Amino acid sequence: MKILLLGASGQVGWELAGTLSTLGRLITTARDASGDLTLDVGDPDRLQATLDSTAPDVIVNATAYTAVDRAETERQQALRLNRDVPAQIGSWAARHGALVIHYSTDYVFDGSKRTPYQESDPTAPLSVYGRSKLEGDQALLASGCDHIIFRVSWVYGLRGSNFLLTMRRLMQQRDSLNIVDDQFGAPTWCRTIAQTTTDVLKRLPRDVVERRPLCGLYHLSPHGHTSWFGFASRIRDSLGLTCELVPIPSHEYPTPARRPMNSRMDPSRLERTFGLCLPTWEDQLALCLQPLRDDATP
Repeated sequence: MKILLLGASGQVGWELAGTLSTLGRLITTARDASGDLTLDVGDPDRLQATLDSTAPDVIVNATAYTAVDRAETERQQALRLNRDVPAQIGSWAARHGALVIHYSTDYVFDGSKRTPYQESDPTAPLSVYGRSKLEGDQALLASGCDHIIFRVSWVYGLRGSNFLLTMRRLMQQRDSLNIVDDQFGAPTWCRTIAQTTTDVLKRLPRDVVERRPLCGLYHLSPHGHTSWFGFASRIRDSLGLTCELVPIPSHEYPTPARRPMNSRMDPSRLERTFGLCLPTWEDQLALCLQPLRDDATP
């Protein structure tokens, strides 16, 4: 099996580069020299040439425009990466019988539901970012290719830019921080995303006819939930930091893009279909933070 991984230098892509290598021949791309191939997926001609020259059996798209607030003023850039790139990948995959793995977001929902979201729940994004991701999902579906779309939320890791690393830096610099406490979701370690992706690919039949009924949309979310304040508190306590954290409502921390108040997603369909058991967010955070705790030990 030949796998093309787009976006290998990102926090999810970097983890995928490690887990997917066990499944077959892996070709990685990145905007810098860290991948096997240098590629800006926003260039449609270069993307087309890469797909044609590598001729993968599986395309894993770990690229995206993720600057949620900046997307409000950079709509076209967000649409190019989040809508047009999946559409182009899906079109190529449909013509060549390839499978596409793609990552979506909890931001396709408006957060008004009181319980965890199911895959079948209506979407109603509140932001340009959320709409661009939803349009990418729809474009991939419309292409007719075999696909697995994973919706993920509150992604973090020890690379790149994310809530965990921002909180760690600010807690080391400041005596007190105000943290939103009325938005709820499941923090998701990028390694959990990568390992679950790999586990699903292992379980998918190679035969196109047999795998097609298993294709579709799945919520890839650990069990349990917390608020941003709860997430920050767990980070602080796990790392032995002393910064005071003050819970505040969302309206006291206005942002250009509106966020859903409820980002909880039910992973039952994913677990049931592929025989998986996703971890709790607390257990995964503890594993992620272990290297930082080890470094701090005298």
